[in-house]
Amino acid sequence: MITKSAMITIAGRPNVGKSTLINRLIGEKIAIVSNKPQTTRNRICGVLTHGDAQLVFIDTPGFHKPRTRLGDYMVNVVRESVSDVDALLLLVEPIANVGVQEQELLERMKASGAPTVLVINKIDTLPKDKLLAVIAAYSQAYAFDSIIPISAKTGDGVEELLARCASFAGEGPQLFPDGMVSDQPERQAIAEIVREKLLWNLDREIPHGTAVEITKFSERESGVIDIDATIFCERDSHKGIIIGKNGEMLKKISAAARVDCERFMGTKVFLQTWVKVKKNWRDSQSIIRNFGYE
Repeated sequence: MITKSAMITIAGRPNVGKSTLINRLIGEKIAIVSNKPQTTRNRICGVLTHGDAQLVFIDTPGFHKPRTRLGDYMVNVVRESVSDVDALLLLVEPIANVGVQEQELLERMKASGAPTVLVINKIDTLPKDKLLAVIAAYSQAYAFDSIIPISAKTGDGVEELLARCASFAGEGPQLFPDGMVSDQPERQAIAEIVREKLLWNLDREIPHGTAVEITKFSERESGVIDIDATIFCERDSHKGIIIGKNGEMLKKISAAARVDCERFMGTKVFLQTWVKVKKNWRDSQSIIRNFGYE
């Protein structure tokens, strides 16, 4: 029986592994991941029952210097997500230097008054004797409630982190129904799956200038789900690259997305994709809002 709950924000600069960590904590893939920065655009909640406590982890976009209105939106999501929560996790890479983004996040975390845990990720990438210098650098910058080294990729240290997070849970009812692992609507989750495949298959700036809109989502009597997804990009040249020669790139992206959509929905999916151009959409407040970034 759940008698406690806690809201816990995971924050950090782009590409430190926030989405990988929340997927590891929840035990299911609820957030898309890629090897490119600024993969996450929206705030996503992951829900986990741990003993008698319900822990709600908030995955946030990478904290960065914005260059577009979409970037402004993403940074504002982070700023709002460090307020009015029960605890904060600052996720960092194992580098013995406190960067500008981390310093600004620490200022906001301090202002929130919530307990803050330093989570040093990717410890599988460096010798253990190098870790002490990272801990020393951050300890001088901020009085953390705890410092926990982990590898979100391998799971090393995650159980210790989970136990620490559970200690922040206070008396109160559960915040989400039993069995619910994420607050993402199905359409948003499907759109994110398609966007993840764009990030993995396209180079440089192109995938960052894409957005996905689900224009059809219906179920047949047989249980098959029909999904139409429109991929928007910013330039005609980008449209050609996304489609590829004889449509091969779009077929590759769609095939990979369909597999994950079927895994997510638990049934067969018929996915159709189109590509359209909306020039400079990342700097249009109205278009950003139409794509659900509000």
